[in-house]
Amino acid sequence: MSDNIRFEILADGTVKFTTDAISPANHASADDLLEQLKDTLGGPVEVTKRTRLAGLGVPLHVHNHVHQH
Repeated sequence: MSDNIRFEILADGTVKFTTDAISPANHASADDLLEQLKDTLGGPVEVTKRTRLAGLGVPLHVHNHVHQH
């Protein structure tokens, strides 16, 4: 597992976080980080499940956060 969280700031101010499979050892920490980012950035949150990672059967997640100026 890659244990990576990528982020992208979109033109409309939305911050998009994308995660691949997170190992069980790091899953709680990743959830805590995304929760803290949600609280810091504010705005509505949309969670979108991506297709499963080919060959692993592990669902992937996208967390979109809107930063309100």
